Parts: sequence; C-alpha cells; structure tokens
Amino acid sequence: MGLILDTNALSAFAEGHSAAVTQIRGANQVAIPAIVLGEYRFGIAWSRHRSEYERWLMQILSVSTVLDVNEETAIQYADIRVELKKAGTPIPSNDVWIAALCRQHALPILTRDQHFNLIKGLQRLAW
Repeated sequence: MGLILDTNALSAFAEGHSAAVTQIRGANQVAIPAIVLGEYRFGIAWSRHRSEYERWLMQILSVSTVLDVNEETAIQYADIRVELKKAGTPIPSNDVWIAALCRQHALPILTRDQHFNLIKGLQRLAW
C-alpha cells in the first residue's frame, strides 16, 4: 500500500519514532506533497542540526515521490473547502492542499492530525 506523509509523519520518521518508521517502511510507495516539503524545510531552517536533517531529507527524497499541485489538485482543493465550509469545520489551508493531493492520488495520509478525519473520501493512518 502507498501513503502520503504529512509534516508530522515526516518529522517522526526523521526522529526515528519506531511506529512511524514501521508504517513508512512497510509502504510500497511513499509520497511527500510539495506543501509538506516546504513546511519541513521551513522547520529545519531553524534547527541547529539543519545540515544533518537536510542530508537525511535528500536520502528520503531519492526514494520518494514529491507530489506537485496541478489543476486537478486545485479542483479537489475547492471541493474540500466547500464541503468543510458547509459543515462548519474548517481546517488549516495547507492541510486542505495536502488532503486534495490524497484524494487526487487515492492514497491514505499518515498523520497525527485528527482534523483529516473530517474530509470525506480520505483515509487517515496514525502511529
């Protein structure tokens, strides 16, 4: 099974959290949204271990797929925002983009963020 990593899953993987590592290593496809990559790079920019994390990230990117936003993603994004607004359950904008990529590629998301459960047609995996 393939999966998409949220930023907290990518961080847990980098930190070696065994349950997250097990889930990720068990996937036959690992995808990282460009949005997650931006959030993660922003986070490590402030770390005193920046160069170590950047080396680790380059290794992970060499065996992962980076998911870019395109027109289909934008359609999914708009649909999800409408659904959430009608339900009165908004979530952070970056997470809507990540959810749109999950729907577009029909892959579950590995995350600790429970608000992904509010999105129809999206499977959330946790560790």
